[in-house]
Amino acid sequence: MKSLLLVGAFVAAVAVTGAAPAGTPSTAEPLEPDIRQLILSIAPAWSSSQGTLQRFERGAGGQWMKVGDSVPVLYGKHGLAWGRGVRGSEEPGLRKREGDGRTPAGAFTLGVIYGNDSHLPDGADFPFHQVTAVDAWPDDPKNPFYNQHVTVDAANPPAWFAAQRMRTGDPAYRWRVEIRHNADPIEPGAGSATFFHIRRGEARPTSGCTTMAEPALRDLVVWLRAAAKPLYVLLPRDDYTRLWKAWGLPPPDPVH
Repeated sequence: MKSLLLVGAFVAAVAVTGAAPAGTPSTAEPLEPDIRQLILSIAPAWSSSQGTLQRFERGAGGQWMKVGDSVPVLYGKHGLAWGRGVRGSEEPGLRKREGDGRTPAGAFTLGVIYGNDSHLPDGADFPFHQVTAVDAWPDDPKNPFYNQHVTVDAANPPAWFAAQRMRTGDPAYRWRVEIRHNADPIEPGAGSATFFHIRRGEARPTSGCTTMAEPALRDLVVWLRAAAKPLYVLLPRDDYTRLWKAWGLPPPDPVH
């Protein structure tokens, strides 16, 4: 939390779909073995605004085991684009930009859970911040606090605060799980305010977040443990088939 006190032609060729050429291997190293919780979301294609999400835990032998059932999720209204996380930014293709209506694809760590309630649901144990009337998350690339959680001085809020405040009364934001896209470091204009949150309808896409039914999000919130270093992976099906071995992910599941 921060306070106000305080490449080339090849890329252009693949940017139409966001995908790498079929069969192109990944140069990334496998995920670190101390990552013991995985949130895996598979989209049918780069243009998809709907997909599925499945939770996994890594067993003592290193194998991934499913937790709970697969649930439907919604993405950006214009589909997906490669984001800036721990995996994916090295892949060729379309890049996430502010206001493009696309959800960042790749692999991402999680940050804080921001909630309108005074505490998380019973059984949850994860870094939490109750959203108040002085919390904001600027999505303007020109703002010096772009894509960061900010608390302002209630007696003297900045001019931009009204449009960037987090406490809006929207029930979809009862819990917001921070997906750390474009966070380390922040690139102005590369996308901001990326969260898991409650969906606004069974088929209503987002501006770039990943949303689901409230019971599914509650299960996710209760399950998360910081010590397990949870990771979110979102990929279209074809790219998952291409990348899963290199990234050390579960084998493709025909259910997804």
